Formats: sequence, structure tokens, C-alpha cells
Amino acid sequence: MCRLLAAILLAVPLLGFAPASADQTDARLDGLFQRLLITGDKREARAIEHLIWGIWMQSGSDTVDLLMQRSVRAMSEGRYADGIGLLSGIVEIKPDYAEGWNKRATLYYMMGRFDDSIADVEKTLTLEPRHFGALAGLGLIYSQREEWGRALEAYERAFAINPHLPNAEQAIDELTKKVKGERI
Repeated sequence: MCRLLAAILLAVPLLGFAPASADQTDARLDGLFQRLLITGDKREARAIEHLIWGIWMQSGSDTVDLLMQRSVRAMSEGRYADGIGLLSGIVEIKPDYAEGWNKRATLYYMMGRFDDSIADVEKTLTLEPRHFGALAGLGLIYSQREEWGRALEAYERAFAINPHLPNAEQAIDELTKKVKGERI
């Protein structure tokens, strides 16, 4: 519990002063990623993940943040065309905002547009190479395509960044068997 408090204190600005821009460039992320790698406490790991996602969601622009909220709502309501429009607006307004690309990649995946999703994941990873969510999503896409070696590589990269990802270890085990089976 002490470690959980320390992780929260690392991520929460003191005395209400927030950085002008919090996104994948936020200085707090380095410490959170380091802590995520070394913690053995599942609750602490989930809290750290939550804090990382919270930072990633902050664009530093009120307009982009509003568009992001609306896009997430559109996605959850199954209004995919609206979501794509909103997310495309986000990446046009703020092309250096990794989470805009990641959310659009997610929606493209949900729509079965795997090539578009992969392109947006690649842009996400260019902006935030530690984006374990994008890497896990890439693993899902390659699994759907039965590209086992690529799927395994994506999951291994995600797991190396966040060894607490749900189901990642199981996916790595299953994909390792498939990849080895292909080589025999």
C-alpha cells in the first residue's frame, strides 16, 4: 500500500499545479514506467496503469480533450463513423498526440479495418514507443490475421514494457507454440 501511495504521488501534481501539457511527453511517465516494471503488487500495477492512461488521455488542448471525450462516447455507443470523424479531427489538429492515433487505431480495429489500424498503431508507437496498449492491439490484429510471428513480437514488446498486462503472458505462451510449430 505504501508503494501504491508513492506511485500516486509521482503522478499527481502537488498542490493542484498540473503541467501545461500532459501527454506522452509528460515527465511523470518515466517514473511510472520504471515503477510498473519493478512492482510485484497487482493493485499497485493497476493503479500505475490507470495513471499512465490518464496522462496519455490529456492532450494539453481543451478542444482536443473535448473531441476525445466525444469520440470515446461515440465508440461506446457504436457510432463508429462519428468516432472516426472526431478522431481524424484530433490527429489533424494535434498530430503529435499519440493517444489520438491510438484511439483511432482501436476504432479501426473494431471496424475490421486492420491495415488502417496498423498504420495508426505505427504512428502511435513513433510518438510513444512505450505504448503497451497499442502494442497489445497490434498483437490482436496480427493474431486475427494469423500472422503468429508478428503477433508474438508485438505481445513480447508490450509485456517487456508492462509485465502486468492481462492475458499477455498467456498470449505469448500460445503464440510461441504456434510459431515453433510452424518451424517444425
